[in-house]
Amino acid sequence: MTAAGEGLRDEDLPAFAAELGIPGFFDVHVHFLPPRVMDKVWAYFDSVGPLTGRPWPIRYRWPVDERVEHLGRMGVLRYSALPYAHKPGIAPFLNEWAAELAKSNGNALWSATFYPEPEAESYVRRGIAEGVEIFKTHVQVGDFDPTDPLLDPVWGALADAQVPVVVHAGSGPAPGTYTGPELIGRVLAAFPKLPVIVAHMGIPEYEDFLVLAERYPNVRLDTTMVFTDFTEDGSPYPRDLLPRLRDLQPKVLLGTDFPNIPYAYAHQVEALARLDLGDDWLRDVLWNNGLRLFDA
Repeated sequence: MTAAGEGLRDEDLPAFAAELGIPGFFDVHVHFLPPRVMDKVWAYFDSVGPLTGRPWPIRYRWPVDERVEHLGRMGVLRYSALPYAHKPGIAPFLNEWAAELAKSNGNALWSATFYPEPEAESYVRRGIAEGVEIFKTHVQVGDFDPTDPLLDPVWGALADAQVPVVVHAGSGPAPGTYTGPELIGRVLAAFPKLPVIVAHMGIPEYEDFLVLAERYPNVRLDTTMVFTDFTEDGSPYPRDLLPRLRDLQPKVLLGTDFPNIPYAYAHQVEALARLDLGDDWLRDVLWNNGLRLFDA
Protein backbone atom coordinates (compact mmCIF):
# COMPACT_ATOMS: atom_id res chain seq x y z
CA MET A 1 0.00 0.00 0.00
CA THR A 2 1.42 3.35 -1.02
CA ALA A 3 0.85 6.91 0.10
CA ALA A 4 -2.67 8.38 -0.03
CA GLY A 5 -4.11 4.93 -0.64
CA GLU A 6 -2.84 4.70 -4.20
CA GLY A 7 -3.16 1.25 -5.70
CA LEU A 8 -5.48 0.01 -2.94
CA ARG A 9 -6.97 -3.43 -3.34
CA ASP A 10 -9.97 -4.75 -1.45
CA GLU A 11 -7.72 -6.94 0.68
CA ASP A 12 -5.69 -3.87 1.70
CA LEU A 13 -8.61 -2.06 3.28
CA PRO A 14 -8.42 -3.43 6.86
CA ALA A 15 -4.76 -2.37 7.08
CA PHE A 16 -5.59 1.02 5.56
CA ALA A 17 -8.26 1.58 8.21
CA ALA A 18 -5.87 0.53 10.96
CA GLU A 19 -3.21 2.97 9.71
CA LEU A 20 -5.80 5.72 9.74
CA GLY A 21 -6.83 4.85 13.29
CA ILE A 22 -10.40 3.70 12.64
CA PRO A 23 -11.83 0.21 13.19
CA GLY A 24 -13.23 -0.08 9.67
CA PHE A 25 -15.69 1.54 7.30
CA PHE A 26 -19.29 2.77 7.59
CA ASP A 27 -20.92 2.71 4.14
CA VAL A 28 -24.33 4.39 3.90
CA HIS A 29 -24.95 3.52 0.24
CA VAL A 30 -24.96 -0.25 -0.27
CA HIS A 31 -27.73 -2.12 -2.07
CA PHE A 32 -29.31 -5.45 -1.20
CA LEU A 33 -32.46 -6.44 -3.06
CA PRO A 34 -34.43 -9.67 -3.50
CA PRO A 35 -32.43 -11.76 -6.00
CA ARG A 36 -34.98 -11.52 -8.82
CA VAL A 37 -35.17 -7.75 -8.40
CA MET A 38 -31.40 -7.43 -8.25
CA ASP A 39 -31.13 -9.48 -11.44
CA LYS A 40 -33.32 -6.89 -13.17
CA VAL A 41 -31.18 -4.07 -11.81
CA TRP A 42 -28.06 -5.77 -13.15
CA ALA A 43 -29.76 -6.26 -16.51
CA TYR A 44 -30.41 -2.51 -16.57
CA PHE A 45 -26.73 -1.77 -15.98
CA ASP A 46 -25.81 -4.29 -18.67
CA SER A 47 -27.89 -2.24 -21.10
CA VAL A 48 -26.96 1.21 -19.84
CA GLY A 49 -23.89 1.46 -22.07
CA PRO A 50 -25.73 3.21 -24.91
CA LEU A 51 -27.20 5.63 -22.34
CA THR A 52 -23.87 6.59 -20.80
CA GLY A 53 -21.67 5.97 -23.83
CA ARG A 54 -19.59 3.30 -22.09
CA PRO A 55 -20.09 -0.15 -20.54
CA TRP A 56 -21.00 -0.59 -16.86
CA PRO A 57 -19.93 -4.13 -15.90
CA ILE A 58 -21.08 -5.14 -12.42
CA ARG A 59 -17.95 -6.00 -10.43
CA TYR A 60 -19.67 -7.92 -7.62
CA ARG A 61 -22.38 -9.94 -9.34
CA TRP A 62 -22.51 -12.40 -6.47
CA PRO A 63 -25.16 -14.04 -4.28
CA VAL A 64 -26.21 -12.20 -1.13
CA ASP A 65 -24.13 -14.31 1.27
CA GLU A 66 -20.95 -13.83 -0.75
CA ARG A 67 -21.45 -10.07 -0.82
CA VAL A 68 -22.01 -9.96 2.94
CA GLU A 69 -18.84 -11.99 3.50
CA HIS A 70 -16.81 -9.75 1.21
CA LEU A 71 -17.93 -6.62 3.01
CA GLY A 72 -16.77 -8.19 6.26
CA ARG A 73 -13.39 -9.18 4.82
CA MET A 74 -12.83 -5.61 3.66
CA GLY A 75 -13.61 -4.21 7.11
CA VAL A 76 -16.94 -2.65 6.13
CA LEU A 77 -18.42 -3.04 9.59
CA ARG A 78 -21.67 -1.12 9.09
CA TYR A 79 -23.62 -0.56 5.91
CA SER A 80 -27.06 0.14 4.54
CA ALA A 81 -29.04 -2.31 2.44
CA LEU A 82 -30.97 0.20 0.37
CA PRO A 83 -34.00 -1.08 -1.54
CA TYR A 84 -35.75 1.40 -3.81
CA ALA A 85 -39.23 1.28 -5.25
CA HIS A 86 -39.56 1.89 -8.99
CA LYS A 87 -43.36 1.69 -9.21
CA PRO A 88 -46.46 1.72 -7.01
CA GLY A 89 -47.20 -1.32 -4.87
CA ILE A 90 -43.71 -2.78 -4.63
CA ALA A 91 -42.36 -0.93 -1.57
CA PRO A 92 -44.02 -3.17 1.07
CA PHE A 93 -42.54 -6.29 -0.53
CA LEU A 94 -39.06 -4.73 -0.69
CA ASN A 95 -39.36 -3.49 2.88
CA GLU A 96 -40.33 -6.92 4.20
CA TRP A 97 -37.34 -8.49 2.46
CA ALA A 98 -34.98 -5.80 3.77
CA ALA A 99 -36.33 -6.26 7.31
CA GLU A 100 -35.48 -9.97 7.20
CA LEU A 101 -31.97 -9.15 5.95
CA ALA A 102 -31.43 -6.73 8.85
CA LYS A 103 -32.65 -9.32 11.36
CA SER A 104 -30.22 -11.92 10.04
CA ASN A 105 -27.27 -9.55 9.61
CA GLY A 106 -26.43 -7.32 12.55
CA ASN A 107 -24.03 -5.19 10.51
CA ALA A 108 -26.72 -4.02 8.09
CA LEU A 109 -28.81 -0.95 8.82
CA TRP A 110 -32.52 -1.70 8.77
CA SER A 111 -33.39 -0.13 5.44
CA ALA A 112 -36.65 0.60 3.63
CA THR A 113 -38.12 2.53 0.73
CA PHE A 114 -41.32 4.30 -0.35
CA TYR A 115 -43.13 5.55 -3.43
CA PRO A 116 -45.73 8.32 -3.86
CA GLU A 117 -48.90 6.30 -3.32
CA PRO A 118 -51.84 6.55 -0.91
CA GLU A 119 -50.43 3.80 1.33
CA ALA A 120 -46.98 5.40 1.69
CA GLU A 121 -47.67 7.35 4.89
CA SER A 122 -48.99 4.23 6.62
CA TYR A 123 -46.13 1.88 5.79
CA VAL A 124 -43.47 4.54 6.38
CA ARG A 125 -44.87 5.42 9.81
CA ARG A 126 -45.12 1.72 10.64
CA GLY A 127 -41.52 1.19 9.56
CA ILE A 128 -40.32 4.08 11.70
CA ALA A 129 -42.22 2.72 14.72
CA GLU A 130 -40.74 -0.74 14.20
CA GLY A 131 -37.16 0.54 13.96
CA VAL A 132 -36.25 1.24 10.33
CA GLU A 133 -32.97 3.18 10.44
CA ILE A 134 -32.69 4.52 6.90
CA PHE A 135 -34.91 4.95 3.85
CA LYS A 136 -34.00 5.22 0.17
CA THR A 137 -35.90 6.81 -2.68
CA HIS A 138 -34.79 7.16 -6.28
CA VAL A 139 -36.36 10.07 -8.17
CA GLN A 140 -34.80 9.05 -11.48
CA VAL A 141 -35.68 5.34 -11.45
CA GLY A 142 -39.09 5.92 -9.88
CA ASP A 143 -39.81 8.77 -12.30
CA PHE A 144 -41.81 10.71 -9.73
CA ASP A 145 -42.06 14.27 -8.51
CA PRO A 146 -40.67 14.54 -4.95
CA THR A 147 -43.11 17.41 -4.32
CA ASP A 148 -46.08 15.09 -4.97
CA PRO A 149 -48.63 15.81 -2.20
CA LEU A 150 -48.78 12.07 -1.47
CA LEU A 151 -45.24 12.39 -0.11
CA ASP A 152 -45.90 15.36 2.19
CA PRO A 153 -46.86 13.15 5.16
CA VAL A 154 -43.86 10.91 4.43
CA TRP A 155 -41.37 13.78 4.45
CA GLY A 156 -43.07 15.11 7.57
CA ALA A 157 -42.85 11.77 9.38
CA LEU A 158 -39.16 11.38 8.51
CA ALA A 159 -38.42 14.94 9.64
CA ASP A 160 -40.29 14.45 12.92
CA ALA A 161 -38.57 11.12 13.66
CA GLN A 162 -35.19 12.25 12.28
CA VAL A 163 -34.81 9.06 10.27
CA PRO A 164 -32.41 9.71 7.36
CA VAL A 165 -33.46 9.18 3.76
CA VAL A 166 -30.97 8.66 0.93
CA VAL A 167 -32.37 10.56 -2.03
CA HIS A 168 -31.09 10.07 -5.58
CA ALA A 169 -32.21 13.35 -7.11
CA GLY A 170 -29.19 14.28 -9.21
CA SER A 171 -29.36 13.94 -12.98
CA GLY A 172 -26.64 11.30 -13.28
CA PRO A 173 -26.07 8.88 -14.89
CA ALA A 174 -28.84 10.26 -17.12
CA PRO A 175 -31.40 12.99 -16.42
CA GLY A 176 -34.98 12.13 -15.58
CA THR A 177 -38.20 14.11 -15.72
CA TYR A 178 -37.94 15.17 -12.08
CA THR A 179 -34.21 15.05 -11.36
CA GLY A 180 -32.06 18.00 -10.41
CA PRO A 181 -31.85 20.23 -7.34
CA GLU A 182 -34.95 22.37 -7.86
CA LEU A 183 -37.72 19.97 -6.80
CA ILE A 184 -35.90 18.39 -3.87
CA GLY A 185 -34.96 21.94 -2.90
CA ARG A 186 -38.66 22.74 -2.67
CA VAL A 187 -39.13 19.71 -0.42
CA LEU A 188 -36.38 20.96 1.88
CA ALA A 189 -37.85 24.45 1.94
CA ALA A 190 -41.13 22.90 3.14
CA PHE A 191 -39.42 20.47 5.54
CA PRO A 192 -36.18 22.22 6.56
CA LYS A 193 -35.32 19.66 9.25
CA LEU A 194 -35.64 16.68 6.90
CA PRO A 195 -32.53 14.45 7.27
CA VAL A 196 -31.62 13.95 3.61
CA ILE A 197 -28.49 12.15 2.46
CA VAL A 198 -27.84 13.30 -1.11
CA ALA A 199 -26.83 10.23 -3.12
CA HIS A 200 -23.73 10.59 -5.30
CA MET A 201 -23.29 14.17 -4.01
CA GLY A 202 -25.97 15.06 -6.55
CA ILE A 203 -23.91 14.15 -9.63
CA PRO A 204 -23.59 16.10 -11.92
CA GLU A 205 -25.19 19.12 -10.17
CA TYR A 206 -22.50 19.05 -7.50
CA GLU A 207 -22.51 22.70 -6.47
CA ASP A 208 -26.29 23.00 -6.29
CA PHE A 209 -26.51 20.08 -3.90
CA LEU A 210 -23.48 21.30 -1.96
CA VAL A 211 -25.41 24.52 -1.38
CA LEU A 212 -28.33 22.52 0.03
CA ALA A 213 -25.96 20.81 2.48
CA GLU A 214 -24.59 24.20 3.48
CA ARG A 215 -28.06 25.69 3.88
CA TYR A 216 -29.99 22.98 5.72
CA PRO A 217 -28.79 21.53 9.05
CA ASN A 218 -29.69 17.91 8.35
CA VAL A 219 -28.68 17.59 4.70
CA ARG A 220 -25.62 15.41 4.14
CA LEU A 221 -23.75 14.19 1.07
CA ASP A 222 -22.68 10.64 0.30
CA THR A 223 -19.58 9.99 -1.77
CA THR A 224 -21.03 7.23 -3.93
CA MET A 225 -18.94 6.85 -7.10
CA VAL A 226 -17.74 10.46 -6.88
CA PHE A 227 -14.00 11.09 -7.46
CA THR A 228 -13.49 7.59 -8.93
CA ASP A 229 -11.75 7.36 -12.29
CA PHE A 230 -14.99 6.08 -13.81
CA THR A 231 -16.96 9.17 -12.74
CA GLU A 232 -14.17 11.69 -13.18
CA ASP A 233 -13.97 10.69 -16.84
CA GLY A 234 -17.52 11.86 -17.49
CA SER A 235 -18.64 14.08 -14.59
CA PRO A 236 -15.54 15.40 -12.81
CA TYR A 237 -15.99 17.04 -9.44
CA PRO A 238 -15.04 20.74 -9.69
CA ARG A 239 -11.80 21.19 -7.77
CA ASP A 240 -12.75 24.70 -6.74
CA LEU A 241 -15.49 23.16 -4.57
CA LEU A 242 -13.06 21.08 -2.51
CA PRO A 243 -12.44 23.75 0.18
CA ARG A 244 -16.19 23.94 0.78
CA LEU A 245 -16.42 20.15 0.84
CA ARG A 246 -13.62 20.09 3.42
CA ASP A 247 -15.59 22.58 5.52
CA LEU A 248 -18.57 20.21 5.39
CA GLN A 249 -16.49 17.49 7.03
CA PRO A 250 -19.19 16.41 9.54
CA LYS A 251 -21.79 16.11 6.77
CA VAL A 252 -19.97 13.89 4.25
CA LEU A 253 -20.57 10.13 4.44
CA LEU A 254 -18.90 7.21 2.72
CA GLY A 255 -21.10 5.68 0.03
CA THR A 256 -20.06 3.25 -2.70
CA ASP A 257 -23.08 1.71 -4.54
CA PHE A 258 -21.69 -1.77 -3.80
CA PRO A 259 -22.27 -4.17 -5.50
CA ASN A 260 -23.40 -2.19 -8.57
CA ILE A 261 -20.02 -0.71 -9.44
CA PRO A 262 -17.72 -1.30 -12.43
CA TYR A 263 -14.47 -1.23 -10.41
CA ALA A 264 -13.07 -2.54 -7.13
CA TYR A 265 -14.66 -1.33 -3.90
CA ALA A 266 -11.25 -0.16 -2.66
CA HIS A 267 -11.04 2.33 -5.51
CA GLN A 268 -13.72 4.48 -3.84
CA VAL A 269 -11.60 4.71 -0.68
CA GLU A 270 -8.52 5.38 -2.77
CA ALA A 271 -10.30 8.15 -4.65
CA LEU A 272 -11.24 9.88 -1.39
CA ALA A 273 -7.77 9.50 0.08
CA ARG A 274 -6.06 11.05 -2.92
CA LEU A 275 -8.11 14.25 -2.48
CA ASP A 276 -5.62 14.98 0.31
CA LEU A 277 -8.18 16.77 2.48
CA GLY A 278 -6.50 15.52 5.64
CA ASP A 279 -6.60 12.41 7.82
CA ASP A 280 -9.22 13.93 10.13
CA TRP A 281 -11.55 14.54 7.19
CA LEU A 282 -10.95 11.01 5.93
CA ARG A 283 -11.54 9.41 9.33
CA ASP A 284 -14.84 11.24 9.68
CA VAL A 285 -16.03 10.41 6.17
CA LEU A 286 -15.02 6.75 6.25
CA TRP A 287 -16.23 5.94 9.77
CA ASN A 288 -17.00 8.59 12.37
CA ASN A 289 -19.81 10.47 10.62
CA GLY A 290 -21.82 7.32 9.95
CA LEU A 291 -21.30 6.17 13.53
CA ARG A 292 -22.47 9.51 14.91
CA LEU A 293 -25.55 9.56 12.68
CA PHE A 294 -26.76 5.99 13.22
CA ASP A 295 -25.09 4.49 16.26
CA ALA A 296 -24.75 7.46 18.59
